[in-house]
Amino acid sequence: MGGDAPIAVQSMTNTDTRDVASTIRQIQQLSEAGCDIVRLAIPDMEAADALKRIKSAVAVPLIADIHFDHRLALASLRSGADGLRINPGNIGGRKEVEKVIRESRIRKTPIRIGVNGGSLPKRLLKKYGHPVPEAMVEAALEYIRLFEELEYDQIKISLKSSSVLNTIAAYESLSAHVDYPLHLGVTEAGTLISGTVKNSLGIGTLLLKGIGDTFRVSLTREPVEEVKVAYEILRALDLRHRGPEIISCPTCGRCEIDLFGLVSRVEAALTSIHSSPKVAVMGCVVNGPGEAKEADVGIAGGRRQGILFKKGKLVKKVREEDLAEALIAEVKKLAGEEQTKIRSTKSEIRNNTK
Repeated sequence: MGGDAPIAVQSMTNTDTRDVASTIRQIQQLSEAGCDIVRLAIPDMEAADALKRIKSAVAVPLIADIHFDHRLALASLRSGADGLRINPGNIGGRKEVEKVIRESRIRKTPIRIGVNGGSLPKRLLKKYGHPVPEAMVEAALEYIRLFEELEYDQIKISLKSSSVLNTIAAYESLSAHVDYPLHLGVTEAGTLISGTVKNSLGIGTLLLKGIGDTFRVSLTREPVEEVKVAYEILRALDLRHRGPEIISCPTCGRCEIDLFGLVSRVEAALTSIHSSPKVAVMGCVVNGPGEAKEADVGIAGGRRQGILFKKGKLVKKVREEDLAEALIAEVKKLAGEEQTKIRSTKSEIRNNTK
């Protein structure tokens, strides 16, 4: 993480960590959706012990989220956690932090210093009056100095606020002071629509400025939805691509096919594809043919029918009731062709290096 490594997508389970089967199932769903790192809440020793069984059943790296008790961090490390998320200000004093660092050093486990606008030290709240960016950055720098005094630099930092503007300002300021990897996020961002807007603006703005190495989209939804939004943010900024990019029009009075239903069917059918073809689903003849031709595969609707394009060339006319199946089939065929090319290229590389 950090440097030239790809920007990592994180999410967090919302299952009870002590329910091992449910937690494993959700982690596997997140991994299949493309999640690179999964965080789990560790509220007690039973959860810390469960982490060991969970870890043995999944491949994705697991981060133990710790609050209030440094002993939970120690137990999580011994259960095989790949990383910790702690707020040094609420797990005890310096001695407790030293114990966590000592165990992390033995296991070469990175620690995220998590500063949150909703849980700043009372001293800083009194000084600044509110959880403003300056207060968040001051808290982060104090914790960073503590870790540096203890000669531990395997750290990453987060400065989360429910305010988009405060989040952006805090990360911009901190990035000018330190060179540690930064984990981005707009905390308590809200439901699907409001949360997607806030995360896209906050995280997207920072990524566009070259700030951030990993991030979590915070939504009051199932965590798989967070991963989907995360990849759309990365796709829009041309940073990472996963799954088909569906281009579809908002419709207007000229649309003469059921575009809403068509797009929903196509989107649902293509969730298992990991390659990134551009798929156009257009409702009429104004911009439809042009957009469809620019896509890898696309359809442009007309009256009770549509035109299917592939790589800019007209393939055939299709009845409205057959449009979804025709488009899905062409996308899956293209994805299969691309996968064959990838396997052939890898085979050639192996043969040339023998």
